[in-house]
Amino acid sequence: MESMAERLEGMVDELTDMAMDALRRATSGDPDSAETGEALAMERRILKARRAVEKAAAALGEESRSARASLDDGAA
Repeated sequence: MESMAERLEGMVDELTDMAMDALRRATSGDPDSAETGEALAMERRILKARRAVEKAAAALGEESRSARASLDDGAA
């Protein structure tokens, strides 16, 4: 579980980079252009996906931390 959480955290980083690229594209051109609107829409979709992946990583990490805590409590 922990390795999957780490992989998801890597995906969060990639999605963050993609969102920043889309935002750069949106702010570099004419604010009223269709391309700008598409870039902003893409940025919103990417951020939505990033939040979902962050949530999944946190859930897996939480379970992993909980399992470690149980093992630590039993060893004490």
